[in-house]
Amino acid sequence: MTTSGAALNAERRRVEIARSAEETVDVLVVGGGITGAGVALDAAARGLRVTLIEAEDLAFGTSRFSSKLVHGGLRYLATGDFATARESAMERHHLMSTIAPHLIHPLAQVLPFSPGVTIRQRAAGAVGMTMGDLLRIHARTRRTVLPGPHPVSPRTVLRLTPAVTPRGLRGGMLSYDGQLIDDARLVVSVARTAAGLGARILTRVRALSLRSDGASVEDTITGERWELRARSVVNATGVWAGSLDESITVRPSRGTHIVLDAARLRNPQAALTIPLEGSISRYIFALPQQLGRVIVGITDEDAPGPIPRVAEPSEGEISFLLENVNRVVADPVRRDHVRGAFAGLRPLVDSGTASTADVSRRHLVAMSEAGFVTVLGGKLTTYRRMAEDAVDRVVTERGISAPPSSTTTLPLVRDGDIVARSPHPDARAFLADGIPVTRAVVEFAVREELALTAEDVLDRRTRIGLVPGDRERAAPIIEEIVAESLDGLR
Repeated sequence: MTTSGAALNAERRRVEIARSAEETVDVLVVGGGITGAGVALDAAARGLRVTLIEAEDLAFGTSRFSSKLVHGGLRYLATGDFATARESAMERHHLMSTIAPHLIHPLAQVLPFSPGVTIRQRAAGAVGMTMGDLLRIHARTRRTVLPGPHPVSPRTVLRLTPAVTPRGLRGGMLSYDGQLIDDARLVVSVARTAAGLGARILTRVRALSLRSDGASVEDTITGERWELRARSVVNATGVWAGSLDESITVRPSRGTHIVLDAARLRNPQAALTIPLEGSISRYIFALPQQLGRVIVGITDEDAPGPIPRVAEPSEGEISFLLENVNRVVADPVRRDHVRGAFAGLRPLVDSGTASTADVSRRHLVAMSEAGFVTVLGGKLTTYRRMAEDAVDRVVTERGISAPPSSTTTLPLVRDGDIVARSPHPDARAFLADGIPVTRAVVEFAVREELALTAEDVLDRRTRIGLVPGDRERAAPIIEEIVAESLDGLR
Protein backbone atom coordinates (compact mmCIF):
# COMPACT_ATOMS: atom_id res chain seq x y z
CA MET A 1 0.00 0.00 0.00
CA THR A 2 1.20 3.54 -0.77
CA THR A 3 0.88 6.50 1.58
CA SER A 4 -2.05 7.90 -0.44
CA GLY A 5 -4.98 8.36 1.91
CA ALA A 6 -3.01 7.05 4.89
CA ALA A 7 -1.87 10.43 6.21
CA LEU A 8 -3.09 11.06 9.75
CA ASN A 9 -2.79 14.53 11.28
CA ALA A 10 -4.55 17.12 13.40
CA GLU A 11 -6.55 18.57 10.49
CA ARG A 12 -7.89 15.19 9.40
CA ARG A 13 -8.75 14.44 13.02
CA ARG A 14 -10.73 17.71 13.28
CA VAL A 15 -12.75 16.98 10.15
CA GLU A 16 -13.43 13.36 11.09
CA ILE A 17 -14.53 14.19 14.62
CA ALA A 18 -17.19 16.45 13.12
CA ARG A 19 -18.32 13.70 10.76
CA SER A 20 -18.32 11.02 13.46
CA ALA A 21 -21.39 12.50 15.14
CA GLU A 22 -23.38 12.44 11.91
CA GLU A 23 -23.31 8.80 10.80
CA THR A 24 -23.60 5.23 12.00
CA VAL A 25 -20.55 3.06 11.30
CA ASP A 26 -20.37 -0.71 11.09
CA VAL A 27 -17.65 -1.14 13.72
CA LEU A 28 -16.58 1.16 16.56
CA VAL A 29 -13.22 0.15 18.00
CA VAL A 30 -12.21 1.44 21.44
CA GLY A 31 -8.45 1.39 22.06
CA GLY A 32 -5.52 2.52 19.92
CA GLY A 33 -2.90 -0.07 20.83
CA ILE A 34 -1.83 -2.87 18.52
CA THR A 35 -5.01 -4.88 19.12
CA GLY A 36 -7.40 -2.00 18.46
CA ALA A 37 -5.44 -0.84 15.41
CA GLY A 38 -5.46 -4.42 14.14
CA VAL A 39 -9.23 -4.69 14.58
CA ALA A 40 -9.73 -1.40 12.71
CA LEU A 41 -7.57 -2.63 9.85
CA ASP A 42 -9.23 -6.04 9.63
CA ALA A 43 -12.70 -4.49 9.54
CA ALA A 44 -11.74 -1.77 7.06
CA ALA A 45 -10.08 -4.36 4.79
CA ARG A 46 -13.44 -6.19 4.65
CA GLY A 47 -15.08 -3.03 3.34
CA LEU A 48 -16.75 -2.08 6.62
CA ARG A 49 -17.13 1.49 7.87
CA VAL A 50 -14.89 1.86 10.92
CA THR A 51 -14.18 4.40 13.64
CA LEU A 52 -11.38 3.88 16.16
CA ILE A 53 -11.16 6.02 19.28
CA GLU A 54 -8.23 6.23 21.70
CA ALA A 55 -8.21 8.21 24.94
CA GLU A 56 -4.52 9.08 24.66
CA ASP A 57 -2.19 8.56 21.67
CA LEU A 58 -1.64 5.60 19.37
CA ALA A 59 0.50 2.96 21.14
CA PHE A 60 0.21 4.88 24.42
CA GLY A 61 -0.13 1.79 26.63
CA THR A 62 1.35 -1.70 26.65
CA SER A 63 2.06 -1.82 22.91
CA ARG A 64 5.10 0.48 23.16
CA PHE A 65 6.66 -1.33 26.12
CA SER A 66 7.29 -4.77 24.61
CA SER A 67 10.63 -6.47 23.98
CA LYS A 68 10.07 -5.60 20.29
CA LEU A 69 10.30 -9.24 19.29
CA VAL A 70 8.10 -10.92 16.70
CA HIS A 71 8.76 -14.35 18.07
CA GLY A 72 7.87 -17.91 17.29
CA GLY A 73 6.91 -18.97 20.79
CA LEU A 74 10.01 -20.74 22.15
CA ARG A 75 8.87 -20.15 25.73
CA TYR A 76 5.45 -21.66 25.00
CA LEU A 77 7.09 -24.81 23.66
CA ALA A 78 9.02 -25.13 26.91
CA THR A 79 5.78 -24.98 28.90
CA GLY A 80 3.91 -27.36 26.60
CA ASP A 81 1.58 -24.71 25.14
CA PHE A 82 1.94 -25.93 21.56
CA ALA A 83 -1.19 -24.17 20.30
CA THR A 84 0.13 -20.72 21.26
CA ALA A 85 3.59 -21.57 19.92
CA ARG A 86 2.13 -22.70 16.60
CA GLU A 87 -0.05 -19.59 16.32
CA SER A 88 2.93 -17.35 17.11
CA ALA A 89 5.04 -19.01 14.41
CA MET A 90 2.27 -18.63 11.83
CA GLU A 91 1.71 -14.96 12.65
CA ARG A 92 5.45 -14.29 12.63
CA HIS A 93 5.53 -15.80 9.14
CA HIS A 94 2.78 -13.50 7.87
CA LEU A 95 4.44 -10.44 9.40
CA MET A 96 7.96 -11.13 8.16
CA SER A 97 6.99 -12.49 4.74
CA THR A 98 4.12 -10.25 3.61
CA ILE A 99 2.64 -7.79 6.09
CA ALA A 100 5.61 -5.85 7.44
CA PRO A 101 9.01 -7.11 6.22
CA HIS A 102 10.11 -3.46 6.07
CA LEU A 103 9.54 -3.10 9.82
CA ILE A 104 11.04 -6.43 10.97
CA HIS A 105 14.44 -8.01 10.50
CA PRO A 106 15.93 -11.35 11.58
CA LEU A 107 17.70 -11.11 14.92
CA ALA A 108 20.48 -13.50 15.89
CA GLN A 109 20.10 -14.82 19.45
CA VAL A 110 22.94 -16.43 21.38
CA LEU A 111 22.48 -18.82 24.30
CA PRO A 112 26.00 -18.97 25.79
CA PHE A 113 27.19 -22.18 27.38
CA SER A 114 28.70 -20.28 30.29
CA PRO A 115 29.36 -21.63 33.79
CA GLY A 116 26.20 -19.86 34.98
CA VAL A 117 24.07 -21.82 32.49
CA THR A 118 23.47 -25.39 33.66
CA ILE A 119 23.75 -28.51 31.52
CA ARG A 120 19.97 -28.93 31.81
CA GLN A 121 19.38 -25.37 30.62
CA ARG A 122 21.76 -25.82 27.70
CA ALA A 123 20.01 -29.01 26.64
CA ALA A 124 16.55 -27.51 27.05
CA GLY A 125 17.56 -24.44 25.07
CA ALA A 126 19.02 -26.51 22.23
CA VAL A 127 15.95 -28.77 22.07
CA GLY A 128 13.59 -25.80 22.23
CA MET A 129 15.38 -23.98 19.43
CA THR A 130 15.27 -27.11 17.28
CA MET A 131 11.54 -27.53 17.93
CA GLY A 132 11.06 -23.85 17.19
CA ASP A 133 12.69 -24.42 13.82
CA LEU A 134 10.18 -27.19 13.13
CA LEU A 135 7.44 -24.62 13.73
CA ARG A 136 9.20 -22.29 11.30
CA ILE A 137 9.12 -25.06 8.72
CA HIS A 138 5.44 -25.76 9.47
CA ALA A 139 4.69 -22.05 8.96
CA ARG A 140 6.62 -22.18 5.64
CA THR A 141 8.97 -19.37 6.62
CA ARG A 142 11.99 -19.54 4.33
CA ARG A 143 15.50 -19.92 5.74
CA THR A 144 16.41 -16.76 3.84
CA VAL A 145 13.99 -14.99 6.18
CA LEU A 146 14.92 -16.86 9.36
CA PRO A 147 18.05 -19.07 9.33
CA GLY A 148 17.97 -22.29 11.32
CA PRO A 149 19.57 -22.82 14.75
CA HIS A 150 22.92 -24.47 15.25
CA PRO A 151 25.73 -24.85 17.81
CA VAL A 152 28.54 -22.30 17.65
CA SER A 153 32.08 -22.08 18.97
CA PRO A 154 33.24 -19.87 21.85
CA ARG A 155 34.87 -17.63 19.25
CA THR A 156 31.54 -17.05 17.49
CA VAL A 157 29.76 -16.42 20.78
CA LEU A 158 32.31 -13.73 21.65
CA ARG A 159 32.17 -12.21 18.17
CA LEU A 160 28.39 -11.80 18.32
CA THR A 161 28.07 -11.03 22.04
CA PRO A 162 31.52 -9.78 23.11
CA ALA A 163 30.46 -8.92 26.66
CA VAL A 164 30.15 -12.62 27.58
CA THR A 165 32.89 -13.77 29.90
CA PRO A 166 35.33 -16.07 28.06
CA ARG A 167 36.24 -17.90 31.27
CA GLY A 168 34.69 -21.36 31.17
CA LEU A 169 32.78 -20.63 27.96
CA ARG A 170 31.95 -23.83 26.05
CA GLY A 171 30.39 -22.31 22.93
CA GLY A 172 26.65 -21.87 22.66
CA MET A 173 23.53 -22.14 20.51
CA LEU A 174 22.68 -19.62 17.81
CA SER A 175 19.09 -19.15 16.66
CA TYR A 176 17.07 -16.45 14.92
CA ASP A 177 13.80 -14.66 15.56
CA GLY A 178 12.09 -11.53 14.30
CA GLN A 179 12.80 -8.09 15.74
CA LEU A 180 10.71 -4.98 15.18
CA ILE A 181 12.50 -1.77 14.42
CA ASP A 182 10.00 -0.32 16.89
CA ASP A 183 6.76 -1.68 18.37
CA ALA A 184 5.06 1.73 18.49
CA ARG A 185 5.86 2.23 14.80
CA LEU A 186 4.09 -1.04 14.01
CA VAL A 187 0.96 0.27 15.75
CA VAL A 188 1.08 3.56 13.85
CA SER A 189 1.66 1.74 10.55
CA VAL A 190 -1.33 -0.54 11.15
CA ALA A 191 -3.51 2.47 12.02
CA ARG A 192 -2.36 4.40 8.95
CA THR A 193 -3.02 1.39 6.72
CA ALA A 194 -6.54 1.21 8.15
CA ALA A 195 -6.95 4.94 7.50
CA GLY A 196 -5.87 4.40 3.90
CA LEU A 197 -8.78 1.96 3.58
CA GLY A 198 -11.23 4.52 4.95
CA ALA A 199 -11.10 3.94 8.73
CA ARG A 200 -11.55 6.99 10.95
CA ILE A 201 -8.72 7.15 13.54
CA LEU A 202 -9.48 9.53 16.43
CA THR A 203 -6.95 9.95 19.23
CA ARG A 204 -7.61 11.97 22.39
CA VAL A 205 -11.23 10.78 22.30
CA ARG A 206 -12.22 8.94 25.48
CA ALA A 207 -15.08 6.44 25.80
CA LEU A 208 -17.16 7.38 28.83
CA SER A 209 -19.48 4.38 28.42
CA LEU A 210 -20.08 1.63 25.88
CA ARG A 211 -23.29 0.16 24.52
CA SER A 212 -24.07 -2.48 21.93
CA ASP A 213 -24.85 0.30 19.44
CA GLY A 214 -22.19 2.90 20.24
CA ALA A 215 -20.55 4.96 22.95
CA SER A 216 -20.68 8.23 24.82
CA VAL A 217 -17.35 9.96 24.20
CA GLU A 218 -15.36 13.05 25.09
CA ASP A 219 -12.68 14.98 23.22
CA THR A 220 -9.99 15.23 25.89
CA ILE A 221 -8.51 18.32 24.19
CA THR A 222 -11.66 20.46 23.93
CA GLY A 223 -13.91 18.78 26.50
CA GLU A 224 -16.67 18.37 23.90
CA ARG A 225 -18.97 15.37 24.41
CA TRP A 226 -21.13 13.55 21.88
CA GLU A 227 -22.59 10.17 20.94
CA LEU A 228 -21.05 7.72 18.49
CA ARG A 229 -23.42 5.30 16.78
CA ALA A 230 -22.34 1.90 15.48
CA ARG A 231 -23.79 -1.44 14.44
CA SER A 232 -21.14 -3.18 16.56
CA VAL A 233 -18.56 -2.23 19.19
CA VAL A 234 -15.20 -3.78 20.10
CA ASN A 235 -13.53 -3.09 23.45
CA ALA A 236 -9.78 -3.37 22.77
CA THR A 237 -8.51 -1.30 25.69
CA GLY A 238 -6.06 -3.86 27.09
CA VAL A 239 -5.45 -3.56 30.83
CA TRP A 240 -8.31 -1.02 31.02
CA ALA A 241 -10.83 -3.46 29.46
CA GLY A 242 -12.41 -4.29 32.80
CA SER A 243 -13.36 -0.66 33.42
CA LEU A 244 -15.69 -0.86 30.41
CA ASP A 245 -16.73 -4.52 30.74
CA GLU A 246 -17.34 -5.63 34.33
CA SER A 247 -17.72 -9.28 33.29
CA ILE A 248 -14.02 -9.42 32.39
CA THR A 249 -11.37 -9.98 35.07
CA VAL A 250 -8.02 -8.62 33.95
CA ARG A 251 -4.87 -9.69 35.77
CA PRO A 252 -2.17 -7.17 34.87
CA SER A 253 1.41 -8.39 34.82
CA ARG A 254 4.22 -5.86 34.82
CA GLY A 255 7.08 -6.39 32.39
CA THR A 256 10.13 -4.18 32.95
CA HIS A 257 13.17 -3.45 30.78
CA ILE A 258 16.30 -1.46 31.49
CA VAL A 259 18.13 0.61 28.86
CA LEU A 260 21.92 0.46 28.50
CA ASP A 261 24.37 2.01 26.08
CA ALA A 262 25.30 -0.65 23.54
CA ALA A 263 28.95 0.15 24.26
CA ARG A 264 28.44 -1.05 27.85
CA LEU A 265 27.96 -4.57 26.41
CA ARG A 266 30.66 -4.00 23.77
CA ASN A 267 28.22 -3.32 20.93
CA PRO A 268 26.65 -6.77 20.51
CA GLN A 269 25.61 -8.02 17.07
CA ALA A 270 23.12 -10.48 18.52
CA ALA A 271 20.71 -10.76 21.41
CA LEU A 272 22.06 -12.41 24.53
CA THR A 273 19.69 -15.10 25.85
CA ILE A 274 20.03 -15.92 29.56
CA PRO A 275 17.94 -18.61 31.31
CA LEU A 276 16.71 -17.62 34.75
CA GLU A 277 18.29 -19.56 37.59
CA GLY A 278 16.52 -22.88 38.08
CA SER A 279 14.27 -22.46 35.03
CA ILE A 280 14.23 -24.05 31.58
CA SER A 281 11.30 -21.98 30.29
CA ARG A 282 11.98 -18.41 31.39
CA TYR A 283 14.70 -16.15 30.01
CA ILE A 284 15.88 -12.60 30.01
CA PHE A 285 17.32 -11.02 26.89
CA ALA A 286 19.82 -8.28 26.16
CA LEU A 287 18.50 -6.96 22.87
CA PRO A 288 20.34 -4.53 20.55
CA GLN A 289 18.16 -1.52 19.63
CA GLN A 290 18.18 1.58 17.49
CA LEU A 291 19.95 4.77 18.66
CA GLY A 292 22.92 2.80 20.03
CA ARG A 293 21.06 1.17 22.91
CA VAL A 294 20.49 -2.28 24.35
CA ILE A 295 17.39 -3.15 26.35
CA VAL A 296 17.51 -5.91 28.97
CA GLY A 297 14.29 -7.61 29.99
CA ILE A 298 11.78 -8.81 30.78
CA THR A 299 10.21 -9.33 34.19
CA ASP A 300 6.82 -10.89 34.94
CA GLU A 301 5.35 -9.48 38.15
CA ASP A 302 1.78 -9.32 39.45
CA ALA A 303 0.53 -5.73 39.33
CA PRO A 304 -2.70 -5.62 41.36
CA GLY A 305 -4.61 -2.49 42.23
CA PRO A 306 -5.65 0.54 40.19
CA ILE A 307 -4.25 0.69 36.66
CA PRO A 308 -1.71 3.54 36.39
CA ARG A 309 -1.66 5.83 33.35
CA VAL A 310 1.96 4.72 32.80
CA ALA A 311 3.47 1.82 34.75
CA GLU A 312 6.74 2.39 36.63
CA PRO A 313 9.56 -0.14 37.04
CA SER A 314 10.45 -1.12 40.58
CA GLU A 315 13.99 -1.07 41.93
CA GLY A 316 13.59 -4.75 42.71
CA GLU A 317 12.93 -5.53 39.05
CA ILE A 318 15.89 -3.45 37.92
CA SER A 319 18.14 -5.29 40.38
CA PHE A 320 16.74 -8.63 39.19
CA LEU A 321 17.65 -7.83 35.57
CA LEU A 322 21.13 -6.64 36.50
CA GLU A 323 21.80 -9.73 38.60
CA ASN A 324 20.83 -12.06 35.78
CA VAL A 325 22.75 -10.33 33.01
CA ASN A 326 25.80 -10.18 35.27
CA ARG A 327 25.78 -13.99 35.57
CA VAL A 328 27.23 -14.28 32.06
CA VAL A 329 29.15 -11.06 31.31
CA ALA A 330 32.79 -10.33 32.02
CA ASP A 331 32.39 -6.74 33.26
CA PRO A 332 29.49 -6.34 35.71
CA VAL A 333 26.77 -3.86 34.76
CA ARG A 334 26.12 -1.53 37.70
CA ARG A 335 23.00 0.40 38.64
CA ASP A 336 24.63 3.67 37.58
CA HIS A 337 25.17 2.23 34.08
CA VAL A 338 21.39 2.08 33.57
CA ARG A 339 20.42 4.96 31.26
CA GLY A 340 16.68 4.43 31.56
CA ALA A 341 13.98 1.92 32.42
CA PHE A 342 10.41 1.31 31.32
CA ALA A 343 7.53 -0.99 32.20
CA GLY A 344 4.35 -2.16 30.52
CA LEU A 345 1.34 -4.05 31.82
CA ARG A 346 0.34 -7.27 30.08
CA PRO A 347 -3.47 -7.52 29.82
CA LEU A 348 -3.76 -11.15 30.94
CA VAL A 349 -7.06 -12.95 31.45
CA ASP A 350 -7.19 -14.06 35.09
CA SER A 351 -7.18 -17.87 35.29
CA GLY A 352 -6.53 -18.19 39.02
CA THR A 353 -2.92 -19.37 38.74
CA ALA A 354 -0.47 -18.56 41.49
CA SER A 355 1.91 -16.58 39.26
CA THR A 356 1.33 -14.39 36.22
CA ALA A 357 4.24 -16.21 34.57
CA ASP A 358 1.93 -19.24 34.44
CA VAL A 359 -1.08 -17.41 32.96
CA SER A 360 -1.81 -18.45 29.38
CA ARG A 361 -0.97 -15.95 26.65
CA ARG A 362 -3.91 -17.13 24.54
CA HIS A 363 -6.34 -14.35 23.70
CA LEU A 364 -9.99 -14.10 24.64
CA VAL A 365 -12.84 -12.79 22.49
CA ALA A 366 -16.03 -12.49 24.55
CA MET A 367 -19.47 -10.91 24.26
CA SER A 368 -20.27 -8.61 27.17
CA GLU A 369 -23.64 -8.45 28.88
CA ALA A 370 -24.08 -5.00 27.34
CA GLY A 371 -23.76 -6.47 23.84
CA PHE A 372 -20.30 -5.36 22.76
CA VAL A 373 -17.27 -7.59 22.13
CA THR A 374 -14.17 -7.50 24.33
CA VAL A 375 -10.85 -8.80 22.98
CA LEU A 376 -8.11 -9.35 25.55
CA GLY A 377 -4.81 -11.13 26.20
CA GLY A 378 -2.59 -12.47 23.45
CA LYS A 379 0.79 -11.19 22.33
CA LEU A 380 1.99 -8.41 20.07
CA THR A 381 3.07 -11.08 17.57
CA THR A 382 -0.47 -12.46 17.33
CA TYR A 383 -2.33 -9.14 17.07
CA ARG A 384 -3.55 -9.89 13.52
CA ARG A 385 -5.17 -13.19 14.53
CA MET A 386 -6.76 -11.53 17.57
CA ALA A 387 -8.20 -8.85 15.32
CA GLU A 388 -9.54 -11.38 12.82
CA ASP A 389 -11.25 -13.35 15.59
CA ALA A 390 -12.79 -10.19 17.07
CA VAL A 391 -14.20 -9.00 13.74
CA ASP A 392 -15.48 -12.50 12.95
CA ARG A 393 -17.34 -12.42 16.26
CA VAL A 394 -18.96 -9.01 15.77
CA VAL A 395 -20.12 -9.67 12.21
CA THR A 396 -21.65 -12.97 13.31
CA GLU A 397 -23.29 -11.64 16.47
CA ARG A 398 -24.60 -8.45 14.87
CA GLY A 399 -25.58 -9.91 11.53
CA ILE A 400 -23.23 -7.72 9.48
CA SER A 401 -22.51 -8.85 5.94
CA ALA A 402 -18.75 -8.98 5.37
CA PRO A 403 -16.23 -11.18 3.53
CA PRO A 404 -13.58 -13.21 5.38
CA SER A 405 -10.44 -11.53 6.69
CA SER A 406 -7.79 -10.70 4.10
CA THR A 407 -5.07 -9.33 6.39
CA THR A 408 -2.63 -12.23 6.01
CA THR A 409 -1.88 -10.92 2.51
CA LEU A 410 -2.31 -7.18 3.11
CA PRO A 411 1.00 -5.28 3.35
CA LEU A 412 1.25 -2.33 5.70
CA VAL A 413 1.85 1.15 4.33
CA ARG A 414 5.42 1.90 3.25
CA ASP A 415 6.95 5.38 3.26
CA GLY A 416 9.38 6.76 0.77
CA ASP A 417 12.19 9.21 1.41
CA ILE A 418 10.94 11.18 4.44
CA VAL A 419 13.78 13.68 4.20
CA ALA A 420 13.04 14.45 0.54
CA ARG A 421 9.42 15.26 1.46
CA SER A 422 10.41 17.87 4.02
CA PRO A 423 10.20 21.53 2.93
CA HIS A 424 12.80 22.62 5.50
CA PRO A 425 16.43 23.26 4.41
CA ASP A 426 17.70 21.59 7.62
CA ALA A 427 15.58 18.47 7.15
CA ARG A 428 18.62 16.18 7.46
CA ALA A 429 19.97 17.85 10.59
CA PHE A 430 20.06 15.79 13.78
CA LEU A 431 18.02 17.14 16.68
CA ALA A 432 21.02 17.06 19.04
CA ASP A 433 24.54 15.65 19.26
CA GLY A 434 24.44 11.91 19.84
CA ILE A 435 20.74 11.63 18.91
CA PRO A 436 20.55 10.40 15.28
CA VAL A 437 16.97 11.54 14.66
CA THR A 438 16.40 14.19 12.01
CA ARG A 439 14.10 17.19 11.85
CA ALA A 440 12.31 15.52 8.91
CA VAL A 441 11.28 12.60 11.13
CA VAL A 442 9.55 14.97 13.56
CA GLU A 443 7.80 16.85 10.74
CA PHE A 444 6.63 13.56 9.24
CA ALA A 445 5.27 12.42 12.61
CA VAL A 446 3.04 15.51 12.74
CA ARG A 447 1.99 15.57 9.06
CA GLU A 448 1.46 11.84 8.53
CA GLU A 449 1.46 9.93 11.86
CA LEU A 450 -1.00 11.90 14.02
CA ALA A 451 1.56 13.22 16.49
CA LEU A 452 -0.14 16.13 18.27
CA THR A 453 2.45 16.91 20.97
CA ALA A 454 6.19 16.77 21.58
CA GLU A 455 5.50 13.89 23.99
CA ASP A 456 3.96 11.88 21.13
CA VAL A 457 7.20 12.30 19.18
CA LEU A 458 9.58 11.70 22.08
CA ASP A 459 7.85 8.61 23.44
CA ARG A 460 6.07 6.93 20.52
CA ARG A 461 7.11 8.17 17.05
CA THR A 462 10.74 7.98 18.16
CA ARG A 463 12.16 6.37 21.31
CA ILE A 464 14.29 9.29 22.40
CA GLY A 465 12.29 9.51 25.63
CA LEU A 466 13.52 6.14 26.91
CA VAL A 467 16.68 7.88 28.13
CA PRO A 468 15.86 10.86 30.38
CA GLY A 469 19.06 12.72 29.49
CA ASP A 470 18.33 12.46 25.76
CA ARG A 471 14.75 13.54 26.37
CA GLU A 472 15.87 16.67 28.18
CA ARG A 473 18.25 17.66 25.37
CA ALA A 474 15.86 16.96 22.50
CA ALA A 475 12.57 18.22 23.98
CA PRO A 476 12.99 21.98 23.28
CA ILE A 477 13.76 21.58 19.58
CA ILE A 478 11.03 18.94 19.16
CA GLU A 479 8.49 21.22 20.81
CA GLU A 480 9.47 23.96 18.36
CA ILE A 481 9.24 21.69 15.28
CA VAL A 482 5.89 20.22 16.38
CA ALA A 483 4.42 23.71 16.86
CA GLU A 484 5.65 24.84 13.44
CA SER A 485 4.37 21.69 11.75
CA LEU A 486 0.93 21.95 13.38
CA ASP A 487 0.70 25.59 12.22
CA GLY A 488 1.50 24.42 8.69
CA LEU A 489 -1.53 22.10 8.70
CA ARG A 490 -4.00 24.91 9.36
